[in-house]
Amino acid sequence: MSESVEPCIENVNPVKKRISFDVPWEAVKSELDDAYHRVGKTAKLKGFRSGKIPRNILEKYYSKAVETETVSNLINRHYWDAIRKNKIPVVSQPVIEHRTIESEKSFTFTATVEVEPDIDPVGYTGLDLEKPIPVVTDAEVDASLEQMRQMFAVLENVEEERGIQTGDFVTINFEGSVEGKKLPELKAENFLLGIGTKTFIPGFEEQLLGLNKGGTKDIVVRFPDDYHISHLRGKDAEFSVEIKDLRVKKVPEIDDDFLNNFDKYQSIQDLRNAVKQRIEEEKKKRFQVAFEKSVSNKLLEKNVFEAPEVFVERQIAYMLDDAKNRMVSEGMDVKKAEELLTGLHDQFRDEAIKIVKTSILLDRIARKESITAHDEEVENRIKEFAMQQSQDYETLRKSMEKDGLIENVRSEIVNLKTYEFIEAHANLTLRELEKVEIGGSEK
Repeated sequence: MSESVEPCIENVNPVKKRISFDVPWEAVKSELDDAYHRVGKTAKLKGFRSGKIPRNILEKYYSKAVETETVSNLINRHYWDAIRKNKIPVVSQPVIEHRTIESEKSFTFTATVEVEPDIDPVGYTGLDLEKPIPVVTDAEVDASLEQMRQMFAVLENVEEERGIQTGDFVTINFEGSVEGKKLPELKAENFLLGIGTKTFIPGFEEQLLGLNKGGTKDIVVRFPDDYHISHLRGKDAEFSVEIKDLRVKKVPEIDDDFLNNFDKYQSIQDLRNAVKQRIEEEKKKRFQVAFEKSVSNKLLEKNVFEAPEVFVERQIAYMLDDAKNRMVSEGMDVKKAEELLTGLHDQFRDEAIKIVKTSILLDRIARKESITAHDEEVENRIKEFAMQQSQDYETLRKSMEKDGLIENVRSEIVNLKTYEFIEAHANLTLRELEKVEIGGSEK
């Protein structure tokens, strides 16, 4: 093995270093000799016994492969030796530049790597912070109860003879044509349509008003210019419609009968209290996000440093993937979601940089203040996840361990405890609020 080479280490910027190496010919030659020796043991050439092939013959047939192996060995050995001896906190794969091996000449190469920022966090105690305390109004409780009423609503047949009104639900058969041609995509039977919901083609629902059950009508509408079916955009269409059924939504009152839908409420007040508590818990989570964001902004103002590009790119990739998953969960086609996100990389960049810098700062503060997550805390958090997801704890834990997610749980706990540390050492003002601004929008 060749002796170590003293590298030249330069700072390209605060989070990037260029490490230059000059390996003497003696060390290069030794590595070449070793490589040819290994090749000679297994090489097979006609007219020569295995292990007895002369060096000049090996060079004729194997020089390219041997030099490639030698370059790889020299770079790996000296690069990692330099990283260990100089304790360089690399966070990216090295970008290597090198020359070819030349006889009697030293072998030079450079490795450019990103490194952790060297920061000593300041200004995280004594911060002037305002923490929002959620207030739940009676109007919010009433609105939530109204949503619950709608969930338990049922559709009942309209018994009296009357025409269709806004708010009714009708079952219809229809068949449509464009430019005199009937199209299969404009035909349906037993289609349930809420009148006034404006979920169908503009103008369609309104032309059904006043029709009775069993009635028919020919109606004309125009498809919007941005209609999701491209060949129908901006086209006039004629529909033949038959009213099969007419029903109305019946919404239950919040009374003792309504309580029978639940097991845990003994009175209307119990229900209201539970709804209020749920809204309060939801607000607490949103308010905490806003509070942590305000803390992060203040920390970033007091600690100016660069974020490693590899971390930023990783965060952008995560944000793009998360956006795609949300679109797909809302019913969008995967390919369509990917198309929409194409080219939006740079729009996520500023937020990604903030997230990365905040993560680095919280980590450094935790190290400085010896804030850690104990194993018991990690296990309890995993048990909470299991309970929330109705999964077996052991099964979930094994799955998380397999996917390397246990340390993520530990990091989340450390981050939470670090925010708590900052809050405990801040000049804190509590303020009751119904809404809080998060990223410029009220929540």
